[in-house]
Amino acid sequence: MNNLLDKLAAIADRYHEVSKQIVDPAIISDQKAYSKLMKEYKDLGKFDVMFGEYKSVLENIVSSKAMLKTEDDPEMKEMAKEELLSLEKRQLELEEDIKVMLIPVDPEDAKDCIVEIRAGTGGDEASIFAGDLFRMYSKYVEDRGWKMEIANINEGTAGGFKEIVFSISGEDIYGTMKYESGVHRVQRVPATESQGRVHTSAATVAVMPEADEVDVQLNVSDLKKDTYRASGAGGQHVNKTESAVRITHIPTGVVVECQDGRSQHKNYEKALSVMRSRLYEAELEKRNAERAAERKTLVSTGDRSAKIRTYNYPQGRVTDHRINLTLYTLQQTIDGDLDPVIDALKMAENASKLQAGQESA
Repeated sequence: MNNLLDKLAAIADRYHEVSKQIVDPAIISDQKAYSKLMKEYKDLGKFDVMFGEYKSVLENIVSSKAMLKTEDDPEMKEMAKEELLSLEKRQLELEEDIKVMLIPVDPEDAKDCIVEIRAGTGGDEASIFAGDLFRMYSKYVEDRGWKMEIANINEGTAGGFKEIVFSISGEDIYGTMKYESGVHRVQRVPATESQGRVHTSAATVAVMPEADEVDVQLNVSDLKKDTYRASGAGGQHVNKTESAVRITHIPTGVVVECQDGRSQHKNYEKALSVMRSRLYEAELEKRNAERAAERKTLVSTGDRSAKIRTYNYPQGRVTDHRINLTLYTLQQTIDGDLDPVIDALKMAENASKLQAGQESA
């Protein structure tokens, strides 16, 4: 049991070491190093707090046991017994929390992300549903104080989107949004249906960690750049100038388009960001496939056909098929209240990782 205490003590030592480094003028002057250390300092802080409480509980348990052995007063002895029961209960709670906290964090989780939503089966209704998913994520992003920036839009003929690509930036974005990758299904009477029949349509969501230039080196010689006039939203100015950009990565054939901004330069930068993320994700998928045997995860590993969630309007029901979670809060979910679903997925994933760690120990 002291193994946990030893691990927390080592982390606490690192925390205090980092706390000294972040006030070093040499570190402060290096913005990149300072930002990295500040994030580590914040992440380690919770361990330092936990270390203090856990250490205190263990010391008090020792004291209570000593009192039970030496105390003659029946009333004091009874108080010590009650205190010991309470402390041992808290010890078990803390140990469970610590085990979860010590689960290795995926380094990708701290990254921003690129999200691509594409209409699947269902014609116009699939495009409308893709629009509903985009609004759901927009509200979720807004409620959490994150920032969203659209890179490319291909509008549906009856509303919604055939495809929409956007980035989300903030804190630990990919670690939260990664659970959304996969096929989302909707069951409802479409606005385009005249006879009131319930249809099933689908849209695909792909969430990729946003790659830095350090993560993916793009050679200009490997890229083919085309410019064209943007179509759809954007106004006359966009349509009169060749501001839209299409980039093709010649070695892989990956194509990225961006036409949301009025500036060709900004669209090019956005397209490069999406291109890096797609290539980076392909590398991650390869890496994850190699360790799939020992890696238990609820996160889609690139299988875009994996059905993950159903939104059933007649029953007001949302079902996440990965953990058999059913909530009768469809409207709240579509209005951006995704935390109950994502929190349940995170808990299930942590439990799976914890079990895998115990099995391999």
